[in-house]
Amino acid sequence: MALTVYRDWQAIPAEGRGAAVALGNLDGVHRGHAHLIATLHKARPDLPLGVLTFEPHPRALFRPQDPPFRLSHPAERDAALAALGVRFVYALPFDASFAAMDAPDFVRQVLHEGLGAKHLACGADFGFGRRRGGDIGLLAAEAERLGIGLTVVPALGDARGPFSSTRVRRELLDGYPERAAELLGRPWSVRGEVIHGDKRGRQLGFPTANIALGEHVEPARGVYAVRVTLPDGRVIPGVANIGRRPTIADGTQSRLEVHLFDFDDDLYGQELTVSLIAMLRPETRFASLDELRAQIARDSAAARALLENR
Repeated sequence: MALTVYRDWQAIPAEGRGAAVALGNLDGVHRGHAHLIATLHKARPDLPLGVLTFEPHPRALFRPQDPPFRLSHPAERDAALAALGVRFVYALPFDASFAAMDAPDFVRQVLHEGLGAKHLACGADFGFGRRRGGDIGLLAAEAERLGIGLTVVPALGDARGPFSSTRVRRELLDGYPERAAELLGRPWSVRGEVIHGDKRGRQLGFPTANIALGEHVEPARGVYAVRVTLPDGRVIPGVANIGRRPTIADGTQSRLEVHLFDFDDDLYGQELTVSLIAMLRPETRFASLDELRAQIARDSAAARALLENR
């Protein structure tokens, strides 16, 4: 069944209540999150699956000075959750007022009265309520008092530690999208609208679709082999640059520019999903546009060869 997103916990309709609900930000929806949801389903297979998360991410409220850090656009997150069988996403607005709610009130007002949750699942380190004053002990006591079941799910991991959003970000920042994909269970992607650029790629013989990174974490700057999913579902191989284009030196803001192979349709205003497959080289300054053009040709050939073999 289709996934439904609810944003007002005080106005959940009857058909959206009574779920088994996983708690957490679930940024990126990595393999640890998939384990959490699968364990919840095993605990209560008779109930529809729901996920409670927050928009914006609480870190954006408490640490607004931090650089962008999100792993997934909300639509990308929701698509990943739907693939795991989730029926309801409760994407609750997170502001100063909500952050000030005491932990017991969160359980009673939001989870019990608002969502009508029948069963909960979370990790052992889940914290909630004002100043994260609520822990698993408090959640278990309040849930039992209200007749709500609770499953505390041990973290899933490998030899390098638990799967976590922090680990995924680290691999991307270090230039290893394939390692990030191992943690996510799928390639990491940027979803965004194609915007107008300066047409410099077309002048160089390699027209590009330009997408702002927005709230996405910025991976290591450089050139990547990518696969691009179009709104109609087609998947086109390509090569992308993430960075500040030092040869052209037109600013300090990083951008994602992707050249789709054997493709020349107008994409302006359309929303694309660009999946990073492998990093080819770091960002480099070239002495001339001719040198840059020659390197783009080499990058394109390398990306074609890599994608054909994967």
